[in-house]
Amino acid sequence: MVDVYLFSGFLGSGKTSMMTDVIRQLKEQNIKPAIIMNELGKLNFDSQAVEEDVPLKEMLNGCICCSGSEKTEAQIQTLLAESEFDVLIIETTGAAHPVEALDAVYSPLFADQLNIKGIVTVADSKRWLERDQLSPQVRSLFLEQIRHAHLILANKSDLLTEEERAKVTFEIQSLNPHAQLLQTTNGRVPLKYLQSLHATARPTNIESAPISQMHLSSRLVTFTEPVEQEVFEEWLRTIPSTIYRMKGYVPIKGMKNPMLFQYAYGLTQWMPEYMQMSPNIVIIGENVNELEVVGTL
Repeated sequence: MVDVYLFSGFLGSGKTSMMTDVIRQLKEQNIKPAIIMNELGKLNFDSQAVEEDVPLKEMLNGCICCSGSEKTEAQIQTLLAESEFDVLIIETTGAAHPVEALDAVYSPLFADQLNIKGIVTVADSKRWLERDQLSPQVRSLFLEQIRHAHLILANKSDLLTEEERAKVTFEIQSLNPHAQLLQTTNGRVPLKYLQSLHATARPTNIESAPISQMHLSSRLVTFTEPVEQEVFEEWLRTIPSTIYRMKGYVPIKGMKNPMLFQYAYGLTQWMPEYMQMSPNIVIIGENVNELEVVGTL
């Protein structure tokens, strides 16, 4: 399986600096990386930081988390088909919500080939201290990127006083007590901290996995039998609000092929599927391994 990391954070926070240093560390360990870079504009100057021998796909003029989700799926499928690599790094645009970015990446078509290691958020420490000056919408996204991270880099810590560094650490850890927080300069983080992340739920390991790494996680579920659509929708009404996304193919009694299914924050969508797709769905949320799904074992 390919390990996948999502790098999150606002423009100028240090994501690209972190990415180039992580690539260097991977190569030193003979681990082959591949990169998907997302940019809202039509040009991606950051791609120049990626060496030619590293497989690279660019997503320009759109956000990975909304209209770009289908493009992301296509880019990952192309990488898996054309290149050999051990680790996939996805650098999201600063406007990407981490839950939606994870949703765009984790397609049921290739979920069994990917091991989502986690969301690494780079937070500009100076910007954190001045966050009240941001617009409400930008500040909300800034906080969400931190709240859903599995690992947080309080970057540019060299620009702060010792008292300011302590204040940033305390306040960010209060917002997200589940994630490990590192104070960094130039986005440099030892690779071992990334490799220790576990955001893909595994039934056999769930009890031993640190709870801090299972806060936001993803899970692939395979149906063992067709289900009644009404029964499935009744089950959906009982799931906790901490389940944010589901998508995939649900086998419905009386239907020849599994139906394409989408769920987001309580809203559902069904579409007929004209091919015999594998009866799998991906679930994204908090503590997803504790959720019992009808029609599965």
